[in-house]
Amino acid sequence: MPRPSTTKPQLLPLCTFAAMLSSWEPRLSFLPTAKPLAGAPQRSLQDSRTVPAAPAMSERATLRYSRFALAATAASCLAAKAHPASASRRVQRLAHDGADETVRAPAVIIGGGRVGEALAAMGSGDDLVVRRGEPFPGSAPSGPIYVCTRNDALKDVIDMTPAERREDLVFIQNGALLPFLEAELGGATKFTVLLVYFAVAKKGDPPLDGKTDTDPDGLSAVGASGKWAGAVATRLKKAGLACRVLEDQEFTKAYWEKNIWIAAYMLVGALSGSGTSVGDVESSHRSEVDDLIKELALAVEGANAGIKWDLDPLCEKLAAYARSVAHFPTAVKEFEWRNGAFYSLTTAAETAGLQDPCPLHTAGLKKIGALPAAA
Repeated sequence: MPRPSTTKPQLLPLCTFAAMLSSWEPRLSFLPTAKPLAGAPQRSLQDSRTVPAAPAMSERATLRYSRFALAATAASCLAAKAHPASASRRVQRLAHDGADETVRAPAVIIGGGRVGEALAAMGSGDDLVVRRGEPFPGSAPSGPIYVCTRNDALKDVIDMTPAERREDLVFIQNGALLPFLEAELGGATKFTVLLVYFAVAKKGDPPLDGKTDTDPDGLSAVGASGKWAGAVATRLKKAGLACRVLEDQEFTKAYWEKNIWIAAYMLVGALSGSGTSVGDVESSHRSEVDDLIKELALAVEGANAGIKWDLDPLCEKLAAYARSVAHFPTAVKEFEWRNGAFYSLTTAAETAGLQDPCPLHTAGLKKIGALPAAA
C-alpha cells in the first residue's frame, strides 16, 4: 500500500493570485505593494501632507488581513461581473467623491471679484487669493487653482501658471471654453471645468443657487474627467450649493445647454430692445426664443455625435432657469465665447457649400450688427 505523500501542496503566491483577480475585473485591481516599515510616516497619494503611520501588525495578523483582503477583492470582482454598471458607479464615487473629499489642501483663487471671494468664503480660510496683476505665487498651495477672471484674461492666466501646475486649473467662466482650453493646454491635461448656475449679486453676498422648478436639485455641474472634480463639488456642497459630477458625454451635453441658453436668451433680448430682461424674454417672447433654442440645439447635434435632445423639454428646462434669474439683463457680448461658437457652425457649413444650420441666429446677429466685420 503506497505511503501518503508528505509533500506540501503548492500555494499560489499572493501577488500571483491578486493578479488573477485583477484580470477578472481591471477596474478593481488589487496588487500588493511593499509594506511600509512600522511607525514610518506615509504620504497621501493626492497631496504631500504627512498622515499618521498605520499601526504595526504581527505576521499572523498580516496573514489574516491578506486573506481577508483577497476574499473581499474576489467578492467585489464577482459582484462587478454580475452588475458592471453598478460597479462602475461605485468606482466613480470612490474616485471623485471619496478620494477628493479626503483632500483638504488649500486652493489658489485667481481673481478677487464676486465669485472669487465667494469661493474663498466656502473654503477653510487658508486659500490664497491672487488679484489682478499679481504673479503666480512661488509658494502656492498644492490644491486646485480656481480661475475667476474674465474670459479675455484666460490666456494670461494659463501662461503665468507653471506647466506642472496647469492640470490643477479650474475654469468657471461662461461660454464655449473647451476648444480654447484644449488648444492652450493640450487634450491630455486634466483641467477642470465648472458650469456655474449660482449667482453672487455683489461682493460679500452669499451665492444664490440656480435651482428651478424643472431641476430642483440644481444645475451646476463639473466634468468628472477634471483632476479636481470631486474637490470642487465638495466645496460647493459644503456651502449648501448643488453640484453634479458628470461623465464626459453628459457633461458635454450640459455644457452646450448652458451655451445655448446664453446665446438664445441674450440674442432675443437684444432684438427686443434696450432694457429687456431675461424674465421679459421668457414671459413675452417665449415662441421666438424656443424656436432659436431648437435651431441651435439641432446644429450642435449635427456637429457632435452622440448628443441628442428632446427639444420641447429642453426649451422648458431653459425657460425654468430663465425664470429663476428673471432680473438678469440681456445683451450680446463676448461674441467669441458665446454666440460666436454657433456662428462658427454657420461659417463651417458655408465653407463646405452647405446650408446655414442656424439661419435665425445669423439673421438676428446681422440685425443688431453683431456679426464680425468680415461677415
